[in-house]
Amino acid sequence: MRTRIVPVVMLALGVGVAASAQEPPAAGPSALTAEDPEKSFTIHPVATLKEPWAMTFLPDGRMLITEKPGRLLLVTTAGDRSDAVTGVPAVDDGGQGGLGDVILHPEFAENRLVYLSYAEAGDGKTRGAAVARARLIENESAGAALEALEVIWRQTPKVSGRGHYGHRLAFSPDGHLFITSGERQKFTPAQDLSQNLGKIIRLKDDGAVPIDNPFVDPSEPDLGGVAAQVWTLGHRNPLGIAFAPDGRLWSHEMGPRHGDELNRIERGNDYGYPAVSNGNHYDGRRIPDHHTRPEFTAPEVWWKPAVSPAGFMIYTGTLFPDWRGNGFLGGLSGEVLLRIAFDGDRAREAQRFDMGARIREVEQGPDGAIWLLEDGKRGRLLRLSPIR
Repeated sequence: MRTRIVPVVMLALGVGVAASAQEPPAAGPSALTAEDPEKSFTIHPVATLKEPWAMTFLPDGRMLITEKPGRLLLVTTAGDRSDAVTGVPAVDDGGQGGLGDVILHPEFAENRLVYLSYAEAGDGKTRGAAVARARLIENESAGAALEALEVIWRQTPKVSGRGHYGHRLAFSPDGHLFITSGERQKFTPAQDLSQNLGKIIRLKDDGAVPIDNPFVDPSEPDLGGVAAQVWTLGHRNPLGIAFAPDGRLWSHEMGPRHGDELNRIERGNDYGYPAVSNGNHYDGRRIPDHHTRPEFTAPEVWWKPAVSPAGFMIYTGTLFPDWRGNGFLGGLSGEVLLRIAFDGDRAREAQRFDMGARIREVEQGPDGAIWLLEDGKRGRLLRLSPIR
């Protein structure tokens, strides 16, 4: 495959670019200003996959990569892949749903536990996201398999439609599992604590509820039901979540028609959707902007027009030393890779790279290279390395 060099393109800081409810075809980047050809990286295409969605690196350097129709693959950094891993749960593939995120337990080297998110069918035409964990077993003759799979979390309730599952996963430094749960294009559940739609969820690694979650009711036998799972509320479709080296949690989400957000996630906060947004409804109805309702937590960065953010990584490697501590997220409709600079509680867009394709996932490799997954039926696995 051919290698190409991508120049860095700078964007004026502050306001950025918005999302589409249906993850529409790319509209192309906009509002770009000066080009800086002295700072660029090389893109190395490694493999082509069918609707890749997420990836994570194993301790030996190989990757686990999910494909939305329901396949889990082991892929080397050279692009060699195994037969599909067996034992993956049945997924409801359609619209934005299918096999989603994949991450490792913090003690994977000892317990071999893998976590998967996916869309599953319910009764009638209802669907919802689920999270399962299983042990990854490799056998030279039989290949790789997931064993002892158990579902540890589900969106409640299951609803109609195939949009806004969210279901990105991350472990905190203290070992708690965080799950982003989209509001499934139903709007009001994001403010309803009797449902876990439109929330960020915090659980123990086995799916149990931590007693120090903000909406736990210790007087109740189930600690307050669904509300006890909730860490924050008022989210639309969060498709990226990551912990910074300083322990702060950040998540981005697609806005409605414009108003994508990057939020600093803090215990018990309400981020306002659908009462407020810096975008508007697709039918033209206005939504009050964040500044009109100070009781809701406003985003640190928001974008107009849309980039449709997907995937999120905060860089800790040494291959790109100037970028240590910076965040990277992909743009679907924007066809860009965005670099985010952090300063404690604050964040800003620092750079954007025109990638010419919808970027679904961003990860850091063991050697510090940046790895991307393109979206779509022939989405490529790409490795970014510095110009030497």
